[in-house]
Amino acid sequence: MRRIFLLTGLGLAALGVYLAAWPVPIDPIVWDAPKDKGYVGDFSPNTDLANLELLDIGDIHGPEDVAGREIDGQLYLFVSSQDGLIRQINAASGDVTTLGDTTGVPLGLEFDADNNLIIADAYRGLLSMAPDGTVTTLTDKIGDSPILYADDLDIGPDGVIYFSDASTKFGAEAAGQTMQGSLLEIMEHGRTGRVLAYDPASGETRLIMDNLSFSNGVAMGPDGNSILVNETGEYRIHRIWVDGPRKGTSEVIIDNLPGFPDNINRAPDGNYYVGIISQRSEFLDDASTKPGTRKIVWRLPEFLKPKAVSYGLIVHMDASGNVLDTWQDPAGAYTQATGAFAPGDGYLYISSLNADKLGRMPMPH
Repeated sequence: MRRIFLLTGLGLAALGVYLAAWPVPIDPIVWDAPKDKGYVGDFSPNTDLANLELLDIGDIHGPEDVAGREIDGQLYLFVSSQDGLIRQINAASGDVTTLGDTTGVPLGLEFDADNNLIIADAYRGLLSMAPDGTVTTLTDKIGDSPILYADDLDIGPDGVIYFSDASTKFGAEAAGQTMQGSLLEIMEHGRTGRVLAYDPASGETRLIMDNLSFSNGVAMGPDGNSILVNETGEYRIHRIWVDGPRKGTSEVIIDNLPGFPDNINRAPDGNYYVGIISQRSEFLDDASTKPGTRKIVWRLPEFLKPKAVSYGLIVHMDASGNVLDTWQDPAGAYTQATGAFAPGDGYLYISSLNADKLGRMPMPH
């Protein structure tokens, strides 16, 4: 019996040492999370996002973003994937074909003026895919600093491409997957994310803003002089002026969101669609001022670590952060919805980080 007690004591002591001192990749930073108000006021629950129609995208998963253009008078949708492939879907017939393969993890998508698909690839940087599927790397570094987690983008009226590099410490490829890289960056809260601009005319890549906690969705402002950027780790959205009299300034247009903002896309009415990929984490909020606790939790088995909790939420807002509508599915049946896209065919398409279908619903009125 004494031997059993001794072994148990040694085991508990070893566990204590492991939880207290075992090396982990994160070095958590103290911050003060705003109090989560939940789904109230502008975010009062509804079920308008439930029962989505699901479209086949082939044998891929994770249609993180959607873009569209007409080919021979027919609308085609283009979706990214966690598998590297870009799939194109005939919106009328549903036929699915492959445009090309980035050999990385394509996330954000936008077409340029020459019908090249510009891609923020989490593994490879900022890419251009020609109409024949040929892939060209536009930029994968700024100076000597590699782009480790290109996430989303939009294109300015002058052709300049603005895009997010979500983490300069926890690269998506090095972490093994995009979700793992995002968890590392958000758990540490080191604010290593940044927003960059690539000018195709000069080939120059320059810094627009840094010190962001997982910089994510990017969309051009209505004036063409500013961009809207989601800061996932701090539940807020920035407006950053990149030209005009306010160039170099920024402001937070909405904060303390009830979940983690992911993509942001321009809407046909001149406003914006913001995807909230999951609910807030009570643990992360409570532990925001407790870096030691976050280190201990990272040493736990995977099944005990905080996980994204799916709650379907698309926010329709203006460029000042005023919420106009929300479409929700509290059950999160369409898992980890990242955003919405309206190509003008009467539907609102809903993207996802890990679904194996593309969601859509009739365009809300």
